[in-house]
Amino acid sequence: MTLDEFLEWENRQELRYEFDGVGPVAMTGGTQEHNQIAVNLVSALHQRLRGKACRVLNSDMKIRVAGHIRYPDALVVCNRHPRGTLVYDDPVVVFEVLSPGTAGIDRIVKSQEYLDTPSIQRYAMLEQDFQGAMVLTRQGESWAVAVVKGDATIFLPEIGTELPLSELYEGVDLPDPPA
Repeated sequence: MTLDEFLEWENRQELRYEFDGVGPVAMTGGTQEHNQIAVNLVSALHQRLRGKACRVLNSDMKIRVAGHIRYPDALVVCNRHPRGTLVYDDPVVVFEVLSPGTAGIDRIVKSQEYLDTPSIQRYAMLEQDFQGAMVLTRQGESWAVAVVKGDATIFLPEIGTELPLSELYEGVDLPDPPA
């Protein structure tokens, strides 16, 4: 299946699918914790980007990266797009809330796809079982990796803001940390 064939096919489907370059991959539902983190993330970014050129989009929007289609949990775009845009080619920041079933793809496969997409300057992967994230920042042809946890803050200079982890995990019932 080609990318164009996939996009035409997906428009006729009731469910959402990603395209891995070969064929459709069904999107599964997330946990309550996954959803709460994603809602907090979109809400925090929306408030911070209000009145600025960049804007946050949620997991209903798809992006085209390295010939694949992905639905990140949140993304930030800074260019104007025509009304009715369905696929974004130029996200600046991408966020995924990690799930046990997809964490490997998010960490390995998607990080390479996002690196191969020049507009993406930062990729943040948020854990859902503890307050922490792995943040990849573009440095030329590779990523610089930072781990943030606890009361730390994710800095996003490319969009002129920052996000305290405590705000992203507000209302999320996290398990007790290991002894």
